[in-house]
Amino acid sequence: MSDKILDFIAIYTDGACSGNPGPGGWGAIVLDSGGDVAEYGDGERGTTNNRMELSAALVALRKVAQRGQPAKQIMLFTDSTYLIRGITQWVWGWRNRGWTTAEGNEVQSRDLWEDLIRVTTEIQQNLITGGSKKIEWNYVRGHKGVPGNERCDRIAVAFSQGNKPGLFRGKLRDYSIDVLSFPELEGLPEMKPKVEKQKAHSYLSYVDGTVMRHADWASCERRVKGRSGAKFKKAMSAQEEPEILAAWGKKTSDLKND
Repeated sequence: MSDKILDFIAIYTDGACSGNPGPGGWGAIVLDSGGDVAEYGDGERGTTNNRMELSAALVALRKVAQRGQPAKQIMLFTDSTYLIRGITQWVWGWRNRGWTTAEGNEVQSRDLWEDLIRVTTEIQQNLITGGSKKIEWNYVRGHKGVPGNERCDRIAVAFSQGNKPGLFRGKLRDYSIDVLSFPELEGLPEMKPKVEKQKAHSYLSYVDGTVMRHADWASCERRVKGRSGAKFKKAMSAQEEPEILAAWGKKTSDLKND
């Protein structure tokens, strides 16, 4: 394949983690507008899959920003819905709420998200105008035979296992991976609805031969904590209470309210 001058930059990224948290790795491929290809990768001993996915995209985009090559758009391909939804939808709300989620929890990997905002902002300011989009975040389903995605997966897995694979640097004509074989674009999978945890009907405790019903776990815990031979159980319905009591050799008539 002859050298090509392109009007775009293509990036593939992937992350892997064993245990989540556990040992992880990431891999990235950058095809620049000058027809050069570079592979990147690294690993961490104690990390998460999401951090590895973020790290892959962040490092690849930093390399693009450093090169400063002219291009109308950057096409980034990833199988991480968390990464795509985070950078295109959620991150602005997180930042406005002081880096907390809509549920009030602390946003994980805030350091990487802040760095990702900075580098994407820098790139978008410097890209040639006129492209359909500047940074295009494309979802590619994992393990579907897309050459760039499969190669990034192998790099990420190798680093997660403590190995150091050889990383290519050179011209597109010398690269064995067909990174111009772009995947057929598809939308993000629908998010699974959050399943509301069923509220317990009551909490039962057994201390020194006496059984008691509690409205919440805190009061039940106070009664049983540190008491030798104490028992406790959550009842999801009124019908479940007699079954729990029977297992303790007690009847509903023995039950006292806290």
